[in-house]
Amino acid sequence: MTNILIVDDDINIVKLVDIHLSEHGYNVFQAKDGMEALEILKKAACDLAIVDVMMPFMDGYTLTKEIRKQYDIPVILLTAKSEIEDKEQGFQAGTDDYLVKPFEPKELTFRMKALLRRYDHQPDEAILQIGNTTINKKSYEVQVGKRTLLLPLKEFELLSYLISNPKLVFSREHLIEQIWGLDYEGDARTVDVHIKRLRERFSNLTDDFQIKTVRGVGYLLEVHRK
Repeated sequence: MTNILIVDDDINIVKLVDIHLSEHGYNVFQAKDGMEALEILKKAACDLAIVDVMMPFMDGYTLTKEIRKQYDIPVILLTAKSEIEDKEQGFQAGTDDYLVKPFEPKELTFRMKALLRRYDHQPDEAILQIGNTTINKKSYEVQVGKRTLLLPLKEFELLSYLISNPKLVFSREHLIEQIWGLDYEGDARTVDVHIKRLRERFSNLTDDFQIKTVRGVGYLLEVHRK
């Protein structure tokens, strides 16, 4: 699992980034200032740092310089300033990228993935993780805690697809097309059967996620954050 450090004294920004990244399978560490961030970095192997510029005790430029001295990880600076002089100061401090507030969480994710690829810390796309549940698309195994399950192929593919797209609602027809293929001639209600089996398998094993019915539409997978 990829560890991301978010450093910002604005609790609303921290919560926004934490929720977004956690839903995409990242493990997030939070710090409210540069001093706390350096303490976290001593104890946890972080793969990327998202750093606010304006913070008490140690500003983002100084923290970025300290990270550069000690760790080989990418840094994205967050700032409310967009002037070229501020950007220049950030890049001189050693940041890899720069994002001006307010920003779209999706854009942050895109920039993170690009930097992680450049630093060769990009997570294996064959591995999906939500809480203690891990799905390995190569071995077709699902691990919940210390327990490993081998699901029937279509159940595995259906679960993988839903976990890859949390909070999105899919119709039965769409799921048939994605999992069973365009040439499938069976009843679309087969989706209901497979959903029921997945619920029966995982309801007593984990509360990391829940497959919900959206009446009159289809299904969505909801991630439960802890």
